[in-house]
Amino acid sequence: MKRIYAGNLPTDTTEKELTELFSTHGKVRSIKLAHDVFSGKCRGFGFIEMEGHEARAAIAGLNGKELRGNLLRVNEEKPRDDKKGGRPGARR
Repeated sequence: MKRIYAGNLPTDTTEKELTELFSTHGKVRSIKLAHDVFSGKCRGFGFIEMEGHEARAAIAGLNGKELRGNLLRVNEEKPRDDKKGGRPGARR
């Protein structure tokens, strides 16, 4: 199972729409869009889980594709850095 990052999504993107888009390359196991806490709109990115070979096909087929005026950035999820940001030396 591979986790795919999809970025530069329009703010009105829905999970259904993203599922339909990625389903053309294989079975979508799960989708999680990041939503703004206050507006409820998509924050412009999300994560999709697919099987390995299907995920690679989706990345190759959808990276750079236009979705309602936005060029999508689609790649394999990269591990997050453990640093949380903030001021140097600030207590946590």
